[in-house]
Amino acid sequence: MSDIAPPAEPPPAQEAHPQGGDLVKRHRLSTRLWHWTNAVTLLIMLMSGLMIFNAHARLYWGEYGANFDTPWLKIGSARIGTYEYGYLQVAGHRTETTGLLGYWQDPDGTPHRRAFPYWATIPSAYSLADARTWHLAFAWVLSLGLTAYLIWSLVNRHIQRDIHITRREWRLRHVWHEVKDHARLRLPTGAAALRYNTLQKIAYAIVLFGLLPLMILTGLALSPSTDAWAPLVTEVFGGRQTARSIHFLCAFALVGFFIVHIAMVLLAGPFNELRSMVTGWYRLPKEPER
Repeated sequence: MSDIAPPAEPPPAQEAHPQGGDLVKRHRLSTRLWHWTNAVTLLIMLMSGLMIFNAHARLYWGEYGANFDTPWLKIGSARIGTYEYGYLQVAGHRTETTGLLGYWQDPDGTPHRRAFPYWATIPSAYSLADARTWHLAFAWVLSLGLTAYLIWSLVNRHIQRDIHITRREWRLRHVWHEVKDHARLRLPTGAAALRYNTLQKIAYAIVLFGLLPLMILTGLALSPSTDAWAPLVTEVFGGRQTARSIHFLCAFALVGFFIVHIAMVLLAGPFNELRSMVTGWYRLPKEPER
């Protein structure tokens, strides 16, 4: 569900020193197409993945995991007398989630005892086969798109120029200063708004070189056919169930990234941010009056 986009293009010669309030070209067409393709792809993969999880709503560590084994995470339902409820259980600690997880009702009022509700899954009606078809089809889109993006980013030096974190930016004092600015909602203005700050660079680096590759590799480890041509993939993760747990955790880490990203878009001005990712044009935030 991540919608990552490279930073702004260098402004044209006549705008070599853009000021607050100027309208500048920010994103290339290829960037915008990749951004929206990536957003749709991750959304479909998340929702189809939740339906796949519904088939066995438990997570384990190691190679094996079945109904009689102890999971570290479980979503289910239980009954106390006449009261039936849904719950989320993590490391033995149980939290009631009736109406959201484990036990919920569809629009007709029919109760269901599945982990995730109909509105969060693809397809909405239970079908493991259809969910796998959706998931695997868009897994190809994600894998090929990420590979092409990383290769092109190396060729045009986007990674070295815009995501590389310098020694100065790694200094604890500098990072802490940016954390305080974000906490106080002191967003960059003028030409500074076109550059990634250190926190953004760290977040994008984690997504590009950590979460997305892990999603792809653990997805391969979950496929029995991978054992035939690359058994090492599953062995590296210590077993298929461990790979499944990491796959699940990476997916929700991407959801967390998406939530923070949307929050920052809303704080920075949703119309201006959305326009830059649709048309490519971005109006630089004005500097505060002194």
